[in-house]
Amino acid sequence: MGSITAVVLAMFVGYGALWYFGVVEGNFSLLLFVATVVTGLYWVAERFYFLPQRRKAVAVLDENAATRRAELASKGITQVDDNTSEARTRLIMQPWWLDWTAGLFPVIVVVFLLRSFLFEPFKIPSGSMIPTLLINDLILVNKFHYGVRLPVINTKILDNNSPQRGDVMVFRYPPKPSLDYIKRVVGVPGDEVAYLNKKLTVNGKPLAKTALPDFFDEDSMRYARQFQEVNGGKPYRILNDDDRPAFIPGAEDFPFKQNCRYSSEGVVCKVPEGHYFMMGDNRDNSLDSRYWGFVPEKNIVGKAFFVWMNFGNLKRIGAFN
Repeated sequence: MGSITAVVLAMFVGYGALWYFGVVEGNFSLLLFVATVVTGLYWVAERFYFLPQRRKAVAVLDENAATRRAELASKGITQVDDNTSEARTRLIMQPWWLDWTAGLFPVIVVVFLLRSFLFEPFKIPSGSMIPTLLINDLILVNKFHYGVRLPVINTKILDNNSPQRGDVMVFRYPPKPSLDYIKRVVGVPGDEVAYLNKKLTVNGKPLAKTALPDFFDEDSMRYARQFQEVNGGKPYRILNDDDRPAFIPGAEDFPFKQNCRYSSEGVVCKVPEGHYFMMGDNRDNSLDSRYWGFVPEKNIVGKAFFVWMNFGNLKRIGAFN
């Protein structure tokens, strides 16, 4: 079993190395699920087979020692050195290959359950959600707010809340579902969303937009025009870049694209049933539903709600809108 376990662990390490160097496209949810199953099998085998076998060996050792003491006692020898304690320790001790599998199972299963059904951490890789979320913000995502889903396959098994306008949501990127994206919900099923001349309108009603002091982006070392926008009763900040045009260049083909009308002023879309229209708060620096279409309900991962760490700026820690 030691050799087999060494091969299994080497496969996990090899997969991680290939993922790290970009040779393969990793899937952490799948990797964690497989690790939970494998270590769980070892844990069951340890509890119901290997540990009882070791205890039997210790019992045999104790029985032999007791028999030896009885034989010596029958010969009048009562002072006998007990040199079995080290042997007992070695017999009952968990071998390395069980220590690295069954021994890790409780930790792995707790992480798997927490990450799959309660809260999942994410790292913000780009500036599409500035100023709400900055690059390298480490955030928490509520996995049960929009319903309970099975890990890996992401199939919903229990309903909860529906996404609302103004929510910051993590979802599987429709053109490539192996990637997770984060944007803001601006349109729910049945809405008509218009983004014309950099002004957002939902169902014919322009959203309240109040000018704020310019935002200084420390990464690009530039100022951007900042506004407060209110959607679904939720206020949040957005950025606009005066140097970017209003029209949407390079929109891809996507399901229900016929629901959208593109012009030099921007885009107008009717959100189909079971789908959502997503936009980044950094409006002129975000590839979102304007470019690649609607997010189907099956792609939802969870609701982002808390920055738990930013090593470059500890003041970032806290809840956000």
